[in-house]
Amino acid sequence: MQFIVQTTALTKRYAGRSVVNQVSLSVPEGSVYGFIGPNGAGKSTTMKMLLGLVKPSGGEILLLGKRMEEKNRLELLRQTGSLVESPSCYGHLTGEENLQIVAELKNVPKKDIDRVLEIVELTGCRKRKVKQYSLGMRQRLGIAQALLGNPKLLILDEPTNGLDPSGIQQMRSLIREMPQRCGATVLISSHLLSEMEQMVDQVGIINHGELLFQGKLAALRQHSQGDISLRVLRPEKALPILGNLAKPDREQGTFRLPAMREELLAELVQRLAVGQAGVVELNRHTRSLEEIFLSLTGEEAK
Repeated sequence: MQFIVQTTALTKRYAGRSVVNQVSLSVPEGSVYGFIGPNGAGKSTTMKMLLGLVKPSGGEILLLGKRMEEKNRLELLRQTGSLVESPSCYGHLTGEENLQIVAELKNVPKKDIDRVLEIVELTGCRKRKVKQYSLGMRQRLGIAQALLGNPKLLILDEPTNGLDPSGIQQMRSLIREMPQRCGATVLISSHLLSEMEQMVDQVGIINHGELLFQGKLAALRQHSQGDISLRVLRPEKALPILGNLAKPDREQGTFRLPAMREELLAELVQRLAVGQAGVVELNRHTRSLEEIFLSLTGEEAK
């Protein structure tokens, strides 16, 4: 697997306090990587270090397989698009005119403007002044600016922040399709966990500057499987088999089992069948990404 972004023990300290502490990210090529954490967790600071906007206190950054240094920083950033905080636009100019300015700064052919406007679905609004754009349209214009020049990496910091449900849905669809449509790997940060769950395939969870988990979204769910609900016809025959493993639920004949490997669960169900307990229902409670995050950060409701 090739990684577009790799950091090793990346650290940033302000006045002796670490806001990013020994963070080692690995963002696979062609992925949508969700960088998740509450406000103040260190997401934006990490992204600004990746973009050369903040100087690290320690650690190493590799972008596109090359170590970021002062001599090659601009070369690497030319292949990187970004939207950090809010997009920078001139309200008295049209969307197309704003893109023309960015295209000149990036030394990108102006014909690329048509391509990025189509991707973000603003072709019909290209002649409208940006001050007449909705917040969602401005965010999409910011992404269009970032896409000029066909970057290999797209870094988006809280792109859905402040959007209404319709704007969030549009942004979610746009980002989810970015690797296929543009060939760009996406690193996106957010604290809106339920939205990220529908966009990303790779996850990094950060809190208080510490990276708590990193891997595939599917692995995170498997890593944090919830309890199992078991319902039987004859609970009196199930009790000797289950022993201290299960807790009776409110409903007669229903038991709550702790999370366990599938092999152990299959063996237990087989024993219940042999014991004639009459297994009629088995449900594994899969926790949402938000619940998993709360458990990892130690903030899960007791």
